[in-house]
Amino acid sequence: MRTATLGPAQRAESLAAMAERELDVLVIGAGVVGAGTALDAVTRGLSTGLVEARDWASGTSSRSSKLIHGGLRYLEMLDFALVREALKERGLLLERIAPHLVKPVPFLYPLQHKGWERWYAGSGVALYDAMSMARGHGRGLPLHRHLTRRHALRVAPCLKKDALVGALQYYDAQMDDARFVTTLVRTAASYGAKVANRARVTGFLREGERVVGARVKDVEGGGEYEVRAKQIVNATGVWTDDTQAMVGERGQFHVRASKGIHLVVPRDRISSSTGLILRTEKSVLFVIPWGRHWIVGTTDTDWNLDKAHPAASSADIDYLLEHVNSVLAVPLTRDDVEGVYAGLRPLLAGESDATSKLSREHTVAHPAPGLVVVAGGKYTTYRVMAKDAVDEAVHGLDMRVADCVTEEVPLLGAEGYRALWNARARIAARTGLHVVRIEHLLNRYGAMTEELLDLIADDPALGEPLQFADDYLRAEIVYAASHESARHLDDVLTRRTRISIETFDRGTRSAREAAELMAPVLGWDKDQIDREVQHYEKRVEAERESQLQPDDQTADAARLGAPDIVPL
Repeated sequence: MRTATLGPAQRAESLAAMAERELDVLVIGAGVVGAGTALDAVTRGLSTGLVEARDWASGTSSRSSKLIHGGLRYLEMLDFALVREALKERGLLLERIAPHLVKPVPFLYPLQHKGWERWYAGSGVALYDAMSMARGHGRGLPLHRHLTRRHALRVAPCLKKDALVGALQYYDAQMDDARFVTTLVRTAASYGAKVANRARVTGFLREGERVVGARVKDVEGGGEYEVRAKQIVNATGVWTDDTQAMVGERGQFHVRASKGIHLVVPRDRISSSTGLILRTEKSVLFVIPWGRHWIVGTTDTDWNLDKAHPAASSADIDYLLEHVNSVLAVPLTRDDVEGVYAGLRPLLAGESDATSKLSREHTVAHPAPGLVVVAGGKYTTYRVMAKDAVDEAVHGLDMRVADCVTEEVPLLGAEGYRALWNARARIAARTGLHVVRIEHLLNRYGAMTEELLDLIADDPALGEPLQFADDYLRAEIVYAASHESARHLDDVLTRRTRISIETFDRGTRSAREAAELMAPVLGWDKDQIDREVQHYEKRVEAERESQLQPDDQTADAARLGAPDIVPL
């Protein structure tokens, strides 16, 4: 199957094509659910468009805990159906849909009470494994095991000796969330979906009660398009209520935003060969392996301020440090923190005031003829949400439509990934790149790695690492702009790579080199390069300032000190 190249020319062609003739389905919002919905629709044979106001995964879907998991804590809430569904999806992603992007990750759960806790927690984890195996998609992960305190401290020497009496170890999975969404979008495009980022819906087209399309503004070029569609799917996450307001219809449900923040610290700051999962008074705390780093998260607090740029306050950071340090023999300090990011969970508004108790179930509704809304849910079950949304849209189409096939559709890069992985030493010898570099590329692009190697063959300088972010090759920056729809420096440093959270300078020292690599692809002159770099530096400065503020209100005000988009 051919891969879709999503560069500037393809974006312009997609916008023009969407306005040219009526689509079967137009999806608004390219987080994981919107991107998954576009893939589901197009693989049923429907003419499909996907528009995103900012960048792929620029909201919630790039700011998660990076986990694909069954939701072990939902077992405690007796939500067996949600866990069963999520475990099936985890297995499909690991084994069939995206083995190049989704990887197993071990977690250690320290036990603090003798006797009853090992039985209680052990029963839960045993049920978790059994439910996974029963779905027929759990064989790719090792089963859980019980550890003595001595054994647990060998596996995780970072723990205080008095912080545990023993431990359990179990497995879940993880991915780079933003890269996953970008790959979903490219996969949809490769099957014929028309996709455009930086394309904002400013209103809906109506014929009587029926919604028949949307007005779409090209945020980059300034043009406005009327895109007509037989069915529109609103998959805008925490913006669901705002999008619904444009229709003038009261929603059948409301979406409430819960803020979660994460810290990124270097791998050498926590001595452990496994991730950790810790109980807090409100929820759970994860310490997640992330390449040469750890991700520590998360919080769970109500958020009613700016949705585009949720800010982490000083209190948020202190909360995470305090809780993780309660079990660490060598505590973390502010100076250990490389990166901080904040995201908003789209939770269905319920009766409980505590956001941690709101449902992670999803809901699909048809609030007006021609308009479907999908909201809630969790990252792991995006494919099920997408299926349900398209099933609902199909009810409004006067045509016979095939059933969902995405359970059988690998994402771009999955086909051939394992064969290339087995040949990685030979590829390294052929290209002159270190085998570790080839592994890095294969685990980010899968079989599409060959496309990056072609760039390097044409220009060997692209095979060099970025000067101040040497986990990434220069070719990856060019590829992001030429193949992955990156329109701005922020897109590359924050989402196509994770340089913004993986370096102590937050990517500012890499900014100019990256902008200069993007410039030929996007047609930037020196002035635009300067604007991109200055904009990025201001964004980092505003984020740093927000993280010094005592509460959400002052943090939000500080973060809004940087403009949202670079003027062209």
